Amino acid sequence: SAKDMKHRLGFLLQKSDSCDYSSSQSKKEKISSSQRLSQEEVRKWADSLENLIHHDRGLAAFRAFLKSEYSEENIEFWVSCEEYKKTKSPAKLSPKARKIYDEFISVQATKEVNLDSCTREKTSHNMLEPTLSCFDEAQRKIFTLMEKDSYRRFLKSPYYLDLVSPPGAGCRPENCKRNHTHTLDCNSNIISQCA
Repeated sequence: SAKDMKHRLGFLLQKSDSCDYSSSQSKKEKISSSQRLSQEEVRKWADSLENLIHHDRGLAAFRAFLKSEYSEENIEFWVSCEEYKKTKSPAKLSPKARKIYDEFISVQATKEVNLDSCTREKTSHNMLEPTLSCFDEAQRKIFTLMEKDSYRRFLKSPYYLDLVSPPGAGCRPENCKRNHTHTLDCNSNIISQCA
């Protein structure tokens, strides 16, 4: 369920930070400073989809949101294309390209992304001699699709709003179904969730 995904995301974000429970004053100041920095980073995610998906925790949050909407194939395709572009060995280009094509673009793809016929044909043609840029146009189209659609919904969702709310703000009354909250706190993030 979406609630379970949200809880898992909170756990992952908490786990990704290294918790330091020292009593020294200088370390407490560092913790306070890292919390502000984190809130600034999270706010930057609202500036552009690019800021969001080029940040590890932003990408994780966006992926969890898309999974809750059953549309994670778009971000999976985008990430696969990014990894593909880092391929160093020419011998590995063709098999990697074929795997991405079969998984996301072919007519019988298991995670087919929504591409217009022209882009799909051009990408199919590029598969004859795969290069590092053979998915560029398709990747650009999917990025634009996410930017105009799911990214805007993400910014209005609890997946984002709970991360960007100021520390200690707790649940907003309009989002609470019951009167208690679960707060996960670890150095750089405070994530408030309604139970």
